[in-house]
Amino acid sequence: MPSLTLDTFLLTRSWYDHSDGLRLVFWGSSARGPVRLQFTRQEAVMFVERHIPTEAGRRKPIELRSFLGRPVDALYFDTQRDLRRERERIRDALGLSLEGDIKPDERFLMERFVTGAMRVRGEVRSQRGFLEFENPKIEPSDYVPTLSMLALDLETDGFEGSLLSIAAAGAGGEHVWMRDDGRNAPSARGPALGAHPIVFLPDEASLLRGFISHVQTVDPDVLCGWNVVEFDLSYLERRCAQLGIPLTLGRAGQQAKVLPPRTDQQPSTARIDGRVVLDGIATLRSAAFSFDSFRLEDVAGEMLSRGKKIRKDGDPLTEIRRMFIEDKPALAAYNLEDCRLVLDIFAAADLLGFAVERQALTGLPLGRNGGSVAAFDHLYLPRLHRHGHVAPDVGRSAAPESSPGGYVMDSQPGLFDNVLVLDFKSLYPSIIRTFAIDPMGLAFPGEAPIPGFEGAFFARTRHILPEIIETLWAARDEAKRRGDAARSRVIKILMNSFYGVLGTPGCRFFNPKLASSITCRGHEIITESRGFLEAQGLCVIYGDTDSLFVLLGPGPDEAQCQQTGTQLAVALTEFWKQRLRAQLQLESHLEVQYETHYLRFLMPTMRGSEKGTKKRYAGLARRANGELDVVVKGLEAVRTDWTPLARRFQRELLHRVFVGAPFREWMLELATSVRAGKLDDELVYTKRLRRGIEDYEKNVPPHVQAAKKLARPAREVRYVITVQGPAPVELPHGPLDYDHYLERQLAPAADAVLPFLGTDFASIAGTQLQLF
Repeated sequence: MPSLTLDTFLLTRSWYDHSDGLRLVFWGSSARGPVRLQFTRQEAVMFVERHIPTEAGRRKPIELRSFLGRPVDALYFDTQRDLRRERERIRDALGLSLEGDIKPDERFLMERFVTGAMRVRGEVRSQRGFLEFENPKIEPSDYVPTLSMLALDLETDGFEGSLLSIAAAGAGGEHVWMRDDGRNAPSARGPALGAHPIVFLPDEASLLRGFISHVQTVDPDVLCGWNVVEFDLSYLERRCAQLGIPLTLGRAGQQAKVLPPRTDQQPSTARIDGRVVLDGIATLRSAAFSFDSFRLEDVAGEMLSRGKKIRKDGDPLTEIRRMFIEDKPALAAYNLEDCRLVLDIFAAADLLGFAVERQALTGLPLGRNGGSVAAFDHLYLPRLHRHGHVAPDVGRSAAPESSPGGYVMDSQPGLFDNVLVLDFKSLYPSIIRTFAIDPMGLAFPGEAPIPGFEGAFFARTRHILPEIIETLWAARDEAKRRGDAARSRVIKILMNSFYGVLGTPGCRFFNPKLASSITCRGHEIITESRGFLEAQGLCVIYGDTDSLFVLLGPGPDEAQCQQTGTQLAVALTEFWKQRLRAQLQLESHLEVQYETHYLRFLMPTMRGSEKGTKKRYAGLARRANGELDVVVKGLEAVRTDWTPLARRFQRELLHRVFVGAPFREWMLELATSVRAGKLDDELVYTKRLRRGIEDYEKNVPPHVQAAKKLARPAREVRYVITVQGPAPVELPHGPLDYDHYLERQLAPAADAVLPFLGTDFASIAGTQLQLF
């Protein structure tokens, strides 16, 4: 066999216990097409402290120590099954095992510092459609892949009903496979969909085989869709099993599998060897995108200014059934447009670029969402080993103790002029870097350590996490300089995840001293920064985790406010440099930014109290393009569990109050329109079900009452409040309860603002509306 050196980007990974030892299989994408790497006769490994007796495995002394400072041995096994058995015996008997819970494929990669791209050297053979290496040498690479992507979408007669059509777009072009037994008139079937043919097939089995064959022929690296795992792939797996058709979507003909979630809070996952599955909703959430609703229709409308090809009124399933019978080309267009929307959203948000960068930086599989703890392990463990230590298993730390959260200052309520926001740039990563907060540094503080909180001390020079953050920080600055938004976003999310990782018992390094040394230091920084500003004669009306709100009041113009904000940020940054150098002999990485100038600013009170709220405010700021914009945090205008009308109403009211525009007549007219039924489309609630409907027994909230009236399972329900109670918006229902909307939606939204003007909603609209 010829030898070859090839750069490839990792797509999927798996491991198997085999008769001749552990077998690892990695699939990648390269400039020469798909690549499969097989590593045979591998050994699973864990560690034990040297004094602990073992009953299985091949034991070997090594030059590493536990976090207790004790020497350890490596313990090797032919199979992962044997390792698990011995690990459980040791844990049951002694309560201590070391890195016995790391999957063998993950350990293989992390110990070689491979995250995404790798250079492969070895003998290669050509297989049908891919190249295969067996036991090659691998090392990290900076190869940037060009991945092919295919979007899919199914139309079915309900989740449990029959398959009507399948659409695909992206790699291989656009296609629709439509079921047609020939009983409809030719005009209802239609010959084509624009330039792309509709393939009419007589039954569901033919549709499934046609789509599977298409995937195998086109051979995409990535399959994507909207709710693609929970619905499309789950449906395909179930329907193929019922019809006896192998769902061979994997490269080399492996069957696709949908693995059920481990807990109710986790989603299902798809396993397709050689292909990544990216769900649009989950990937948007991972990339920190936020929408009032994650329905495809709503996200597409916001990001692309277009929506799905279906009538907006009535039940979507009823309309799909009608099109299937009466207008198959229209159904095909609707089916295909869903694929186009998904691809366009992926392009607009650069979601594929985000997923690639996330794997390249963290080692997390492309299709995995969440996984902050796993990403931390991938970055930290190999560096820990090179410092001469191994880590405990997850859950081997002391019993969980809580650590304080971010500092939130008591606010001064009111309606103000000229409020400046000063923000500490990436405060928690800056604290970790400045004060050397690190698991290994906590375990081995050495001489002249840096004090933390809760009795913690950290090594001044020998640590790992501060260096990781320093590297990531520089990489983000470079990404921002190059305009690489995807890489910059990944790095920001990753750095900000470290505090949460160290504060969760799901992390193998969990210790309350770590999290407390971050948050308590944050408290100290915010409170002492407030003291510094007040010593300058300024009034700080609020502070929240990493921000301070400074009141200037009426008088200065916008240019003067901006100049003051910039000067204060520089002065506060310098204050911390001098303070930390003098007190702890530390170089400060704390950086204060002048973030926002609010021309008008509202800090409301808590309902039924004169005390100011926390994490709820609004302000009028000028955008970079010169336009004025109302910024809202925590109030009804940005809460997705409030109706669109309440959100629009509060935002418009805030704008009118901030700019001094009249609002009384407008408010009365809007309330009158509600009574007249002119705004019913904006009175729809949207809410997700966190549990199964059957789990709600005693206390059944309105959205669950509405969901119970649907004839299908629902993860999200859109409903209205009628005079007979909650009802799904897609089903026929009685007249709306307008009193509910006025009293429970508009009045609270208005009364967060109006008391500062000496009035309230009832005084303006409530009494007069009783006449109707």
